[in-house]
Amino acid sequence: MKFRGKIIDVACLNHFTRVITTISKLTKMCVLRLTPDNLFFVLSGKVANGGVSMWCELSQANFFDEYQMEGVSSEDNEICLEVTPENLSRALKTVQNAKAVKVKLTKKHCPCLTIAAELPTLSSVSRVVTHDVPVDVIPRRLWHEFKEPNMPDFDVSIYLPPLKTMKNIVDRMKNLSNFLVIEANLNGEMNLKIETDLVSVTTHFKDLGNPPWGDDASQDGGASQSRDPEAMVEARVDIRRLQQFLMGQQVNPSKAMCNIVHQRVVHLILLHEDVSLQYFIPAVA
Repeated sequence: MKFRGKIIDVACLNHFTRVITTISKLTKMCVLRLTPDNLFFVLSGKVANGGVSMWCELSQANFFDEYQMEGVSSEDNEICLEVTPENLSRALKTVQNAKAVKVKLTKKHCPCLTIAAELPTLSSVSRVVTHDVPVDVIPRRLWHEFKEPNMPDFDVSIYLPPLKTMKNIVDRMKNLSNFLVIEANLNGEMNLKIETDLVSVTTHFKDLGNPPWGDDASQDGGASQSRDPEAMVEARVDIRRLQQFLMGQQVNPSKAMCNIVHQRVVHLILLHEDVSLQYFIPAVA
């Protein structure tokens, strides 16, 4: 198993750092899957994670100037590592003005992702800063747990309002309740609601638009098509999970979408040119 990559372009380095920082706000631990063409950051929806799962996909060619990897074998040309994204984010943040940053899988006292940055200098002597981020290598027999999650057979798909606006509303609602109901329909309308014994608060959004796949994305092509456009579909979720997603967002997506399976799951998607981030929040009764 070998992996080494090099980032020279400062904009690519900043963007890569923002993606890692976003992930670090969503989860303490995750799996980094390296393939010849892509990097994936994966959190599988185990009960320990509160049932939350995440799938973030990056095309290596859009970030790395050099990228070489050899997987476990020629048939299984992948490497799976368990990483703490916060440690990776911290290391990358310290080298933002570097002339070049190399990332390499190394074996020190334990397996590490070693980040070596060549810093600008006024003299002819080069300065290199090195960070070793410990990782765990995941054995081949467990890889099946970290495959791309299936797109749920959702009832409604809708574009999200501006994420900053949504975050401000959710931050306020969190002071009043631990749970929030997200409801939406095929008419571009979405509501965020909390209800307690003392208070009931609803924020309405309209004219958000529904992604084109909302009409025929269900596997049988029928569920969404036969649905009354005005009819609301809802899911009640842990407000902290949603707040976590909105707080950590540094990807500045060109598109942000929400798919809802009625009373089952909220599937959030952020798309930005070369990055896609999917986040699944299970509904609670």
